[in-house]
Amino acid sequence: MSARDIILNHINGEDEKLGYIAKEIWDRPEIALTESFASKLLADELAAAGFKITWGAGGMPTAFVAEWGSGSPIIGYLGEYDALPGLSQDLATAKTPLVDGGPGHGCGHNLFGTACMGSVMGLKKAMEAENIPGTIRFYGCPAEETLVGKTYMARDGVFDDLDAAISWHPGSTNIVWNGSSLAMNSFKVNFHGVASHAGVDPENGRSALDGVMLMDVGVNYLREHIIQEARIHSVVTHGGQAPNVVPAYAQVWYFVRAPHRHQVEEIYGRMLDIAQGAALMTGTSHDIEFITGCYDLLPNDTMSQLLHDCMVESNNMSFTPQEIAYAKELQSSFAPGMLDADFGRMKRSAKFPLEDSRKDDPLWPDVIQHTDNPATMGGSTEVGDVSWITPTGQVTTTCWPLGTPGHSWQIVASVGSGIGKQGMMLASKSMALAGLDLLTKPDLLDQVKKEFVEKKAGRDYVTPLPEGAKAV
Repeated sequence: MSARDIILNHINGEDEKLGYIAKEIWDRPEIALTESFASKLLADELAAAGFKITWGAGGMPTAFVAEWGSGSPIIGYLGEYDALPGLSQDLATAKTPLVDGGPGHGCGHNLFGTACMGSVMGLKKAMEAENIPGTIRFYGCPAEETLVGKTYMARDGVFDDLDAAISWHPGSTNIVWNGSSLAMNSFKVNFHGVASHAGVDPENGRSALDGVMLMDVGVNYLREHIIQEARIHSVVTHGGQAPNVVPAYAQVWYFVRAPHRHQVEEIYGRMLDIAQGAALMTGTSHDIEFITGCYDLLPNDTMSQLLHDCMVESNNMSFTPQEIAYAKELQSSFAPGMLDADFGRMKRSAKFPLEDSRKDDPLWPDVIQHTDNPATMGGSTEVGDVSWITPTGQVTTTCWPLGTPGHSWQIVASVGSGIGKQGMMLASKSMALAGLDLLTKPDLLDQVKKEFVEKKAGRDYVTPLPEGAKAV
């Protein structure tokens, strides 16, 4: 039996167990940095299989690294397991929270970490049987939804000696994710003023809320003078407590995004100047609470093609009539235009034309060849940080119906079902086979590294985090 057959047979044989673990995590959703159940469940399984577990990567109690093997190459798998607040949902095609206001796996991370665990387990079996040298690692990465986990882990150097990293994400189709993403900074600005009676002695007050509002005015004027592709979003998280009290404290929270890290830094610097100006205008003081920052994703075409080929090789996805009917019922709950938008995105992401009739298929079991000219994703991911440290590739697999809105109760209802499980199994096998090729084909790994160096063009990864920052 070949190493490839060992991997596929092992992961297929673990179908029920992996499904059970993913459902256990789905049943107990935990938001960013509180994933004690999920991280322990995965770490315990890996420890029982002989992996060495190291906790606390990046200063986060729910982060860990599981390692097996010795020497080079070193291949890493990026696992995630955090849920989203407010998305509690039963396995139903109508909105049915299990816990009002509770969290739910609205991005499929119950499947994410489990699939990567299955990959390294299968790869270990093949390495043992065939005496394949090298080291494999599973990275238990918390707090992806707040873009914290991998950034803080990267700051602490846990990815520095990797030869390559492999990742995936649940989605609506089986395709390699070979486009870039937006770099980002997340930060809060705290304004501190002087309280007073707004009716009796307002002249003695200094409004922190005025500082927030003037800063936002300045940021709105800034929008005219930044690159078109940049995005700035904000919420006022604290604006005072009563109209007749001049607020002594107020806070605004910003995300600033742009296609490249240096563009984010430039815009961020100008926003800091605006904050200072707002404080001067209002007679208040201010401080900056930097939450996190991340890099744009650096694609690797060699890794992408490898992952595509491995996905084709290992794909035996086939949905039951019941799963198809369930998916169609979920689609009936989508807002108008969601299905058309997702189908249009897929047409742009595919290398070869897709028939319009495909829009009528709620679940796509086939593997789509990715385009050579992908668009940049409008969101951000701290997989981008890893991709600037080591060559990185990732796939998406069909875990929910076409058109499903992101971060939604419909995703929760899909990723806890057999639909999500099928996508998880395909991802697990594909990533394991890709890891095998990187371990056993030196010329392939050399090509991956050569492309990585060329695309970096001499630009090194420097953490966006200020000295002493702690994950929150």
